[in-house]
Amino acid sequence: MQLGLIGLGKMGHNMRERLRRAGHEVIGYDRNPEVSDVSSVSDLVRSLSAPRAVWVMVPAGAATQQTVRELSEVLSPGDIVIDGGNSYFKDDAVNAELLAAQGIGYLDCGVSGGIWGLNNGYGLMVGGEAEHVDQLMPIFDALRPEGPRDEGFVHAGNVGAGHYAKMVHNGIEYGLMHAYAEGWELLEAKDLVTDVHGCFKAWTRGTVVRSWLLDLLVKAVEEIPHLEGVDEFTPDSGEGRWTLMEAIDHSVPMPVLSAALFARFASRQENSPTMQAVSALRGQFGGHAVAMIDDGFAPSPDHVPDHVAPQ
Repeated sequence: MQLGLIGLGKMGHNMRERLRRAGHEVIGYDRNPEVSDVSSVSDLVRSLSAPRAVWVMVPAGAATQQTVRELSEVLSPGDIVIDGGNSYFKDDAVNAELLAAQGIGYLDCGVSGGIWGLNNGYGLMVGGEAEHVDQLMPIFDALRPEGPRDEGFVHAGNVGAGHYAKMVHNGIEYGLMHAYAEGWELLEAKDLVTDVHGCFKAWTRGTVVRSWLLDLLVKAVEEIPHLEGVDEFTPDSGEGRWTLMEAIDHSVPMPVLSAALFARFASRQENSPTMQAVSALRGQFGGHAVAMIDDGFAPSPDHVPDHVAPQ
């Protein structure tokens, strides 16, 4: 099958390669001419035979919206656009309506698998009309992991359902990652445990907490023992925030996700305003010493747990 692919970054580049390995003809466009097969979106469309299918794999938000608008001006009735980025699910209805006015179909596809998808395959969550999904099934089958289709692919529902499912997937991911991270910190804090890496590795087979994320944490600790020197600054893609907003709208309690998301926010604060207020309050009601940044104050070992006491 023939496919146009816009966006050849880490994910898009590997997806193009996986599809080509499966025998599909993929023509890719990227602003970086070193990886692009054509020089423009218009050239990409002209290189494809009707009815065309164009997969968009660019950053969510303005970049995706601009790309979809450009495609609406150069594609023809009967063509299909697939947004495979991490777009906000409410944007899908806008994109679909814009393209439908020109007789162009639209699918949204949540994609999971990261840089490992080239060899392992990608988990795919698709939203849109069944007719369009069926037309693109050879592409989906080539991208998903080997094995039963329903263990790596789902037609989740109407337009927006694919990105909604991926949003929730990423919210779950936030919680899982943070649980492993908290467990790692506690093991590192206890002198009794002398092989923290070994503990995590021992969990990778047979235990109820085994997962691919656990495998990746083991790999990370092997590459950087005790994670020494790793900057705690942790960004978020936005999908955790969107998931939490949906939880509030539907009165679904999500304390694990909210804690994990807020922990990421805290990782970006050089000096937490919240903890500044807590420190000041302790000084007011208890007469405790209030540390001032400019004073170079260093707490005594009695004021902090052993595992974070000054050396």
